[in-house]
Amino acid sequence: MTTARRTYIALGAVLLGAVTATAPAAFAEDAQAAQAAQPAQPAQAAPADQPPTPGPAQAQRPAASGQPAPAAPPPADTGGFGPIDLFSRNTIHALVDVRLAVANGHASFVDGGFGKTRFQGSSDGGYKADGGIYEADVIWQPRFGNAISANISAGWQRDKGFDMYEAFLNVLPTSTVGPVRLSGRMGLMWPEISLEHSTGGVWSVVNTITPSAINSWIGEEVKVIGAEATARASLGDQDFSATAGVFGWNDTSGTLLSFRGWALQDIKATATGYFQLPPRNAFLTLAQANKTQNTVEIDHRPGFYGRLDWHPPQPVGVALFYYDNVGNPQAVTEALQWGWRTRFWNLGVNAEPIPGTKILAQAMTGSTIMGFPINGQEWVHTDFNSAYILAVHDFGKFALTGRIETFQTREHGSLMASNNSEDGWAWTLAARKPINTYLTGFAEILNVQSKRGTRETLAGPPLAPFESQVVFQLALRAKL
Repeated sequence: MTTARRTYIALGAVLLGAVTATAPAAFAEDAQAAQAAQPAQPAQAAPADQPPTPGPAQAQRPAASGQPAPAAPPPADTGGFGPIDLFSRNTIHALVDVRLAVANGHASFVDGGFGKTRFQGSSDGGYKADGGIYEADVIWQPRFGNAISANISAGWQRDKGFDMYEAFLNVLPTSTVGPVRLSGRMGLMWPEISLEHSTGGVWSVVNTITPSAINSWIGEEVKVIGAEATARASLGDQDFSATAGVFGWNDTSGTLLSFRGWALQDIKATATGYFQLPPRNAFLTLAQANKTQNTVEIDHRPGFYGRLDWHPPQPVGVALFYYDNVGNPQAVTEALQWGWRTRFWNLGVNAEPIPGTKILAQAMTGSTIMGFPINGQEWVHTDFNSAYILAVHDFGKFALTGRIETFQTREHGSLMASNNSEDGWAWTLAARKPINTYLTGFAEILNVQSKRGTRETLAGPPLAPFESQVVFQLALRAKL
């Protein structure tokens, strides 16, 4: 049985079990309520740069602007589960991303190189233009009453083809436990880490075209199949929440970060997809496959994560997140996919110091290890750090965004030379202009500067350890 088939079977079992446990009662209540209720009027589609308005079961997710959504009160108890909405303008959406890009630099990681973005220049590293459709997605968000909804998204990406992104159930009970409000999710999903991404089904960046290095990596290697529960409470005029999650199928997390390093790009992990790896030394070329699979279970050990949020009465939010996949670094499949022990802390802060201006900041630190110990040190042991600060001001007809960030890895592995370590920084300037209800235009300049010794020793023809790459992008995003 293929890994892809096992992934779909596991995902299907999770969703089927959840729907079986919750949907029949909702359908029974709604069958009676539908006879008396008048049909709802279709809502207007959300603007292309914003997610659809979330239903009650989605209210726990951060707002698209990067400002985590305030704790929402439970929906009123109407004596039933509320209406079912499976196929309507409120539940089915599509997104198309068309771009023109001009970039310099040598081979991108997409083509097995050490480039830091999805774009690359000409054969000598000079500027080259590219364009066309880069992404086309479908998002289905059915509701099974007030307390239960789902988010199922799939799409075509230019560098990965067609596959599923997410498929999970939201549960937001109408009742509370004293002053505590409960909610949960289960299925294939990204944990809530990024402050830059929207909640509209396909995990799109809102204010720029390219996410930060932190959230680029989250999109690549931190997607799980699991379940999480969130408890919210208010203490005076302050809101607090705590989330705990248990997951599997994320054992290869850390592979890209160690062998390639950080990157700034918007290609997203899928249910059965993979990412190409750059050149490695002779031993690791034999030990590790030339690609890393996005979603795979190797060691059958569950991982976990937790998140704490604090929202004071001021327009500020703070979130602390911890992740540990509890991976077995000696576990390996016949296809040479290895387990990685990956752990990290992430701190996110958002604020609105003046009306129309938002400040977002994230900092991440962690480590990942793989292989057997030699003289007390595993084959690969990579410590990683990154941080960014982003400011966006909305002028009404358009918004301007600036971001600056730094990233670093330090290699301690017994079979990885120290020049696998990297240092880099990047700046981004972007403009976003809503055109109408369905279309949004973007313009972006991205400059990435990085130093990694293996670009010189492992890539061919020989390259310099240091590279500065500039990417210009124009994008038109349609959301229907």
